[in-house]
Amino acid sequence: ERMLDWFLGALQAVPHVEVLRIGSRAPVTLPMRITPELCAMLKRHRPLWFNTQFNHVREITPESAAACERLLTAGIPVSNQSVLLKGVNDDYETMRDLLYGLERISVRPYYLFQCDPVRGTDHFRAEIWTGMEIMEKLWRTISGLCLPRYVLDCPGDRGKIPLQPFSLLPERRDGNKHSFDKSAQMD
Repeated sequence: ERMLDWFLGALQAVPHVEVLRIGSRAPVTLPMRITPELCAMLKRHRPLWFNTQFNHVREITPESAAACERLLTAGIPVSNQSVLLKGVNDDYETMRDLLYGLERISVRPYYLFQCDPVRGTDHFRAEIWTGMEIMEKLWRTISGLCLPRYVLDCPGDRGKIPLQPFSLLPERRDGNKHSFDKSAQMD
């Protein structure tokens, strides 16, 4: 913890660094690492956001929920960055349950990443259209607080490409059509 404390302090000393973000699966895979002492140290470095990665509702255990609660109690906001994984969470019901589970433990669903094309992970790569269909159903059925941004993280420094459902196109993939009355006005 001393090394992390020193490192976070050094980052905060950089004039243009305004907010710190930590990304770690520790709350999910090693929840006992999120100790009250660690949380107190992190609190000294606020503003700081903690991004974790729950990929399935079964990863939300009493221990992982308690780890997130310790961070939240210390004033450290916790966000989630899931990865769409074929055979793990690539269906509407599983993703909905994960997002509602995160909401119940006060963890903000932030990103849903399309699985990166990393060697050895082809069997986990769901089709982008699968993710789009899941997101379209989610947009129509769950609270906005539960909706992550579905993105493709481009290699290099090209950033993230949002992958949003095409709900405003005149004709959708399911054959339904939207119509817009041009004369309609909002008061």
